[in-house]
Amino acid sequence: MLQLSFSLFDLEYFLLILVRVSCFVFVAPFFSLKNAPGQVRIGLSVFTSLLIYEVITPAEIPVTYNTVTGYAVIVMKEAIVGLVLGFGATLCSYIVNFAGSVIDMETGLAMATIFDPSTNQSTSITGGFYQYVVTMMLIATGMYRYLLGAIADSFTLIPVNGAVFRQESLLGTMISFMGEYIVIGFRICLPVFCVMMLLNAILGVLAKVSPQMNMFAVGIQLKIVVGLSVMFFTVSMLPGASDFIFQQMKKMISAFAGGMM
Repeated sequence: MLQLSFSLFDLEYFLLILVRVSCFVFVAPFFSLKNAPGQVRIGLSVFTSLLIYEVITPAEIPVTYNTVTGYAVIVMKEAIVGLVLGFGATLCSYIVNFAGSVIDMETGLAMATIFDPSTNQSTSITGGFYQYVVTMMLIATGMYRYLLGAIADSFTLIPVNGAVFRQESLLGTMISFMGEYIVIGFRICLPVFCVMMLLNAILGVLAKVSPQMNMFAVGIQLKIVVGLSVMFFTVSMLPGASDFIFQQMKKMISAFAGGMM
């Protein structure tokens, strides 16, 4: 008969690890997909927390508190750390949605939206397509292993009950990310954006040369055909765009972790 014994302090310390890991898993990209069963995410959080607990020695990093309220404050701090790290990674995955929205606006498909079962939200057609491509790249390149490694390494950089939230650093990280967010998004949609600008110029010239032609009706069809054609010929650029996003994801996680050390 298997008998396991542990102290109350060990249980409380393990629960603090579980809070940070579970909050990260329920927010981070790929792990937070709504079509993934909740039991799977809970099981992943528990087993990951067990592995991390076996590596971290509670005696080396004591957690002191006097009341239940004090322990609740520590739980909230660990939850915020996990949510912030996962939120930093999730923000980068929204870059492709921004690029897809710009492409659909240029090609005349801005009013056409689809329901994304992975997020339970409405998204643009191109944005949903790019989102699934980036998710496949995340799986194919093993980026999900980096995410799990990042939350495990966070216990070395930010010990349990050792988070110090520096608002200036976190705010500066968000401001710098917004600039890179727009730059990377436009780099993804730049081929379609440039071709659409050229097409609009050509249609404007034709409208002056042949006023009897209905350029509005002709332009709508041409924009859709040309936009889809450009997307077809530039689909090989998506792995490179995914690499940009993953590099930004690593940078954001490191910056957010640095703002809580």
